[in-house]
Amino acid sequence: MTRTPRIDAHHHLWRYDAEAFGWIDPASAIARDFDTHALTAALASREIDGAITVQARQVPDETRMLLDAAARCPAIRGVVGWIDLRAEDIAARLAAEATPLLVGYRHVVQDEPDAGFLLDDAFVRGVRAVAAQGLRYDLLVDHRQLATVPVLLDRVGEGRFVLDHAAKPAIAAGGWQPWAERLAAVAACPGVMCKVSGLVTEADHARWIADDLERYLDHVFALFGPARLMWGSDWPVCLLAAEYGAVHDVIASYVARHCPSAADGIFGGHALAFYGVEMR
Repeated sequence: MTRTPRIDAHHHLWRYDAEAFGWIDPASAIARDFDTHALTAALASREIDGAITVQARQVPDETRMLLDAAARCPAIRGVVGWIDLRAEDIAARLAAEATPLLVGYRHVVQDEPDAGFLLDDAFVRGVRAVAAQGLRYDLLVDHRQLATVPVLLDRVGEGRFVLDHAAKPAIAAGGWQPWAERLAAVAACPGVMCKVSGLVTEADHARWIADDLERYLDHVFALFGPARLMWGSDWPVCLLAAEYGAVHDVIASYVARHCPSAADGIFGGHALAFYGVEMR
């Protein structure tokens, strides 16, 4: 029997530059280059067959850099890039960038000071244009903007959306509300998916244990159900708190205990279907 390919639904690549990556502490473990060779080694550590590469910078050449990497690295099945979604000619720009490896777009909304950023008319128009091109949109928000996600989805209408990092619950501080109730409102929106990713870096980087994540995972799995979840490592950002293998294993253990029959989907099948990619 052919097994379902195992896919890491969320990772990054970058050439480190202190000015370009101001959010990275220059003394941290991720203040260096992370290329396709490092990626393939990380994937091999847990027999992961492929990955979805996601933008980390909001500059025009970010998408092209990631597409160039994908062209050289068969493990990269798709790229979620960046584009100025508020541009007046966004539809034409999207059409000009179109290529099979480019599967969607993302904006780092969590860094926007305006809690209502997602509802800016120009931004809504841009997300609608992404959906019209048949592309996916990754929602990177914190609990502030999470409240506006259902409104955005309603205004955009039909589309394919996934919530990154379960909207970044404040695990280290034991935070629960308003994240929990706002996440429930998003999960009630038809079709939206959620990435089980980035959670270890929301916990205490130096002292987290698997039990710290349990309550949050229970909530995410109950709200979305295993059929609307996909695993992502958030490598190399995850290295602030754990090695690649540990990030995989903590979620694999949870799935094995609570919904083992869903493992193929969560660790590969759902990402392949959502992003519309095939193995190369």
